[in-house]
Amino acid sequence: MGAVRTVDQVLIRAPVARVFQFACEIERWPHILPHYRWVRFLDRRDGGGTVEMAAWRPFGLLRYPVWWVSEMTVDRANRAIRYRHVRGITAGMSVLWRLGSQNDGVVVTVVHEWPGPAWPLVGPLAASLVIGPVFIHGIASRTLAGIKRAVEDL
Repeated sequence: MGAVRTVDQVLIRAPVARVFQFACEIERWPHILPHYRWVRFLDRRDGGGTVEMAAWRPFGLLRYPVWWVSEMTVDRANRAIRYRHVRGITAGMSVLWRLGSQNDGVVVTVVHEWPGPAWPLVGPLAASLVIGPVFIHGIASRTLAGIKRAVEDL
């Protein structure tokens, strides 16, 4: 396994179809998630495609900008969305969104796996101590919380 594996999860009390719609409609994210700067498709394929995303990672009053490009694949039959980061510091990262129905709603689980940056000596350490828990988890947890708010407030 790589230097980074983060798992973020949330229970959303809404129909699974609505939750999946919000998870797939990533171009809406900057309108419902204040930490996202932009999301734009560079090309589209079967509900997914190549997507450029940018967000802020807040640190109190300061905000650190992050940016990446991913290949997005939507698997409607299995209620899953996959991303493979192809540009940015997190190139090579695999991300899996899974939605599972429960009696009281939908459990959304986001798993990030990444070997870390190709920096001699410090790459795996930076990935496991800073990039994974501070940046990846920090953004993913905010994304899930924001989608939960948006979906449940409908």
